[in-house]
Amino acid sequence: RSAPRPGLPALSFGIPLLDGALPGGGLRVDALHEVMGVGPDLQHAAAAARFAAGILARRPGPVLWVLERADLFAPGLASAGLHPDRVIFARAGRDGLLAMEEGLRHRGLAGVVLELSGPLSLTASRRLHLAAEATGVMALVLRRPWHAGEAPDGTTAAATRWQVSALPSGPLLPHAPGVSGLGRVRWRLDLLRCRGGRPGRWDVEGCDAQGHLGLVPALANGPAAAAA
Repeated sequence: RSAPRPGLPALSFGIPLLDGALPGGGLRVDALHEVMGVGPDLQHAAAAARFAAGILARRPGPVLWVLERADLFAPGLASAGLHPDRVIFARAGRDGLLAMEEGLRHRGLAGVVLELSGPLSLTASRRLHLAAEATGVMALVLRRPWHAGEAPDGTTAAATRWQVSALPSGPLLPHAPGVSGLGRVRWRLDLLRCRGGRPGRWDVEGCDAQGHLGLVPALANGPAAAAA
């Protein structure tokens, strides 16, 4: 299905330009979604993890976060609105797919996050998507490569595939508009694939303490007119 089931409204980002590219006006709750970084962050997935945390911060209930290794910075999740008290951390090693599928069968969860190095097969992704569809528990896979510099690829059953890359932060001091890096974190958000929607690219301000994104102020009123 390309649209959420009745009774399961899509999770809106609160940005009309972004929500308009997604079927149902937001992110499907009962579905599998892929998120990855770019460049050096492709291996570490810091921006991708914060993006996922902001999404689940706006859903009620606990979150199961399946780790491959103990390298997650919990205060970083809290800064995106997902307090560590809401998170159940499971270090699963190579059994992450099994742990995620088991977690998706528990209706009381807001979502399940899996940090995955290596390929995600069509069969495995379809099992995860069907499990999320059956219970309404959101599934988010943070894709990492096996080898540095190799971007994850391949066809999966995920409803969306996102890529998050860091941009220079805006200035914080009004009297120093040329000094960047002090303001709110900024991302380039690419929707690479969307079943039932359309891909796109947006420059946004990263998740705030409630998990909300924001448009970069210079783009809030749309693109600048082309020069003559």
